[in-house]
Amino acid sequence: MRRRRPKKPVVSLARMTDIILAPVITEKSTLGAEHNQVAFRVPLKATKPEIKAAVEGLFGVKVKAVNTLRQRGKVKRFRGRLGKRADYKRAIVSLEEGHSIDVTTGI
Repeated sequence: MRRRRPKKPVVSLARMTDIILAPVITEKSTLGAEHNQVAFRVPLKATKPEIKAAVEGLFGVKVKAVNTLRQRGKVKRFRGRLGKRADYKRAIVSLEEGHSIDVTTGI
């Protein structure tokens, strides 16, 4: 029995803007820029093919790979009361040679 290749997800423009929440601008993510990588904050339910389609659609670049990581929220104290930060997902997008994204400008 042959395995079928999964179809490329069809992502609308509204869904694309919902997937890419914000760029992650940290010391570590700027070091990734030397290797043609950009980091974005994405919803917990976003999948790698959706993230790839959203980045290619919004920024007009070719994506080589998408790596994701889920960060659990920390339990912190504020004025003696316990609180919990929200969980979030980060996507590290590797771009093909010759493509780049300037995260300092808007979409």
